[in-house]
Amino acid sequence: MMKRALVSVSDKTNLVTFVSGLVELGYEIISTGGTKSALDQAGISTIGISDVTGFPEIMDGRVKTLHPKVHGALLCVRDNASHVEQLKQLQIDYIDLVCVNLYPFKETVQKEGVTHEEIIENIDIGGPSMLRSASKNYRFIPVICDPSDYDGVLAELQETGETSLSTRERLAAKVFRHTARYDAMIADYLSKRTQEKFPESITLTFDKVQDLRYGENPHQQAAFYRNMNPQYSLANAKQLHGKELSYNNIQDGNAAIEILKEFEGQCAVVGLKHMNPCGVGIGNTIEEAWDKAYEADPVSIFGGIVAMNEEVNKSVAEKLANIFLEIIIAPSFSEEAFAILTKKKNIRLMVLDVTLQPSAKRKITHVNDGLLVQDMDDHQLDVKALTCVTKRQPSAEEMEQLLFAWKVVKHVKSNAIVLVKDHMTIGVGAGQMNRVGAAKIAIEQAQEKAEGSVMGSDAFFPMSDTVEAAAQAGITAIIQPGGSIKDQLSIDACDQHNIAMVFTGVRHFKH
Repeated sequence: MMKRALVSVSDKTNLVTFVSGLVELGYEIISTGGTKSALDQAGISTIGISDVTGFPEIMDGRVKTLHPKVHGALLCVRDNASHVEQLKQLQIDYIDLVCVNLYPFKETVQKEGVTHEEIIENIDIGGPSMLRSASKNYRFIPVICDPSDYDGVLAELQETGETSLSTRERLAAKVFRHTARYDAMIADYLSKRTQEKFPESITLTFDKVQDLRYGENPHQQAAFYRNMNPQYSLANAKQLHGKELSYNNIQDGNAAIEILKEFEGQCAVVGLKHMNPCGVGIGNTIEEAWDKAYEADPVSIFGGIVAMNEEVNKSVAEKLANIFLEIIIAPSFSEEAFAILTKKKNIRLMVLDVTLQPSAKRKITHVNDGLLVQDMDDHQLDVKALTCVTKRQPSAEEMEQLLFAWKVVKHVKSNAIVLVKDHMTIGVGAGQMNRVGAAKIAIEQAQEKAEGSVMGSDAFFPMSDTVEAAAQAGITAIIQPGGSIKDQLSIDACDQHNIAMVFTGVRHFKH
């Protein structure tokens, strides 16, 4: 008996070549709708689905393959005599290969000006049903949902006349990932539409970007996946030059971009190492911002990540080329800058459109056997909400520096202290078990530059010891959330040393 293949695809990449190969191997082709039209135009003879089912397509094509003559042929267990006998009695012929991919739901959602009704019409019903039926029966039927598998399947069929069980099992696994991803996208769209922030279950779907050489350490395997929507994030940056990204590169690059987002509308440069900023600067030009970010900590930036929100020009590139950096991320590189930096074989140069929408409003963190889901910490400080709790008010210049410090300290691992002067960080104390310890690290890094600087703290002071350390270093103003039962001790200490202190009423723990 001649074998039959059921072919119904939205993505017609390499379709004609694949189906032509099947025809040469003696397959009859059953097809539907646009796929049938494309194959007919290519001169490939096809059988319409209505000729198989004996029933017309109805409801504008919403119902065409949902029929026992299709699903019976797909689900028959061929070594089960009862199943085979039922097919004979019902005059249902086998379907021996399935090639199906689904309506372009993701592409439809992303279309500008698309209506809800159009999105709903692009929810495929028959396609997933055929894929699932055939994949459940993968012992007997190869199921292809990805054009990248056409060549491999065709090669096996040409060589042996059939596909191997291992190939069919691998293809079935891919099908169920494909349909799970498809359903997850639909669920996500409708959940957002109905404003269900934390539904009873969540299914996440990401597309693979690349395998990584290794994970956090060489003995750990890793891969990189990204969300389906193009957003202002590292996942949507394009690498122009250099070695492949590593697991740690991606973590650090992501952290640098999150800090960069705080300085929209300003020329800003972020230097970052091990998930913490080692230098952040803003200026009237990108070169001035770079000079400040570098001067903030010229030791720690060695081997670090640099992200900036303006084009890298020749003069900046010449300075960047003088030190060892893992990655430079920018909206663009001038031709001269690119020529200078690509002389370094391994440095990763990446471009990112900083005008894209910010990334998702939801932060998901993996813990063993579970996920933590929370809102992104995208809180923007309203200056009017600040409360000055000391006798001395901060000057206009001090307030400007305090707001800069607050933007940076939010992204430093807790306990966190940041010192700022002249629109640049001069000391960063990160990830300490007590706050005064973080302050001492920041002050030690700043050295004599601490005189006349301001301090930002991600959470309140439980004691007055941090204020005392600040006073000894010559710090003139402090910004912190407030909220400790011992706030008055810190306020009194500030008044004693003529330090201005403002409370934000918001904390920024980062674990």
